[in-house]
Amino acid sequence: MLQSLFGHRQATPSSRQTSKIQTTTPKELYQRLQDHEPVVMVDVRSPDEYRHDGHIRGSRLLPLPVLLQRSEELPKDQPIICVCRSGNRSHVACEQLASRGFTNVTNLVGGMINWRQSGLPTD
Repeated sequence: MLQSLFGHRQATPSSRQTSKIQTTTPKELYQRLQDHEPVVMVDVRSPDEYRHDGHIRGSRLLPLPVLLQRSEELPKDQPIICVCRSGNRSHVACEQLASRGFTNVTNLVGGMINWRQSGLPTD
């Protein structure tokens, strides 16, 4: 079922350990944003989650089910940080983008749950 929803098989703990996807913590990302580093934040949650559960200022909504179809809208020459609720969908998003030739993709560890628990601001 997950493969039909996301176009990807579910990652097992052992496959995640061998993955080459970079990760960042909420505090590291927040510092990068405060330092005005050029990053593209892609929020892969649903539009309802993005609107009602809050999102990181400056993030761009590209829900996971349409990410691959719209990946040409993203720059390949800038760092991309993927965000979701818990870090699972964004990890899948990072893998999908990497399979399309994006070389600088990073997953926000713990997603928006961890972002809020860290006391960081949301819009």
